[in-house]
Amino acid sequence: MGLYRRGKVWWMSFTYQDKCYRRSTETTDRKLAQKILDKVKYEIVQGKWFETARGETRTFKEMMERYLNEHVSKKKSQRAYRGYVQNLQTFFDDDTLSEITPELIDKYKEKRLRVGVKPATVNRDLAILKNAFNRAIYKWNPSLFRGENPMKRVEMEKENNKRTRWLSYEEEGKLKKVSPQWLWEICLFAMETGLRQNELLSLTWPMVDLKLKTIVILETKNGEPKVVPLSNTASEILRSRPRSMRTDLVFYASSHTKYTGRNVGRALTIALAKAGIKDFRFHDFRHTCATRLVQAGEDLYKVQKFLGHLGGETTKRYAHHSVESLRGAAESLDRSRLGFHNFFTISGKDNFANSQIAEFTGEAHVAQW
Repeated sequence: MGLYRRGKVWWMSFTYQDKCYRRSTETTDRKLAQKILDKVKYEIVQGKWFETARGETRTFKEMMERYLNEHVSKKKSQRAYRGYVQNLQTFFDDDTLSEITPELIDKYKEKRLRVGVKPATVNRDLAILKNAFNRAIYKWNPSLFRGENPMKRVEMEKENNKRTRWLSYEEEGKLKKVSPQWLWEICLFAMETGLRQNELLSLTWPMVDLKLKTIVILETKNGEPKVVPLSNTASEILRSRPRSMRTDLVFYASSHTKYTGRNVGRALTIALAKAGIKDFRFHDFRHTCATRLVQAGEDLYKVQKFLGHLGGETTKRYAHHSVESLRGAAESLDRSRLGFHNFFTISGKDNFANSQIAEFTGEAHVAQW
């Protein structure tokens, strides 16, 4: 038996019934850590320790394998979940569950942020970690893990959810010039429908009704099916698409198979570089659709339903664009005031109006009194 330090915290290592155990004493005080170790020694001698430590030899790898098999396998977005789990496994895989302390999780956060990972992505990792521990504690056999969820004492990172990068019409023109036809049709359709990438790439002809100018998406991110009305531009794209005898897909590769997100992403990255467009990703076509709807004067509730947001909070990020859609109303007040003064000027009853009109229009005019 012995003590060793991990960062500033003292850990104890010992062997019991031919198994090696490593546990945090959760203290930076060596004397206190030694007392904790002595207590463990005493409990082992008395035959009491194993009952309190049962399950603490379970590994993080074991917990996450079970989490993937029993929980993630039922999710529609398995790929995203597995990505987050892989991020965690590269750091915690060799640890037992008892070794994963709030201090160690903080180190994980620091490492991820240091290499440029965004706070929102780190938070997705931590949410998976928290959920896995909760399932181990409350839903699985207590022998897997007996203890407190270490995420209870870990703060999530502050996120900036106000990113609403969208494509201006000038940028759209530049992108069209440098994009291959197949890519441009996908990009334009994304802007006209607001579909997520996987929704668009998974679109099949049975989901399309050109007479009613609608498409029905049955499998969405939030699990709720949605009906998307088609603009004239979106309808024309569909009418021009050649149908394949080998697949029902609307957008398909030369091999008549589904485009992958990686294929589209790589081609889009090249096209954006050629067009000189920076800080843009495929999901921003969805932001572009929403922004243009709001700027055209559509209310946020309609935009929410069009995009398929379950709640209005996500849609509110576009609210500031609605100010520009009301600009015409403010200009109407100007025109109304100008017309009012013109009426009195023409009738000759209000010479004061002439000076006001001159000031408003910028014309050189001196009122005659």
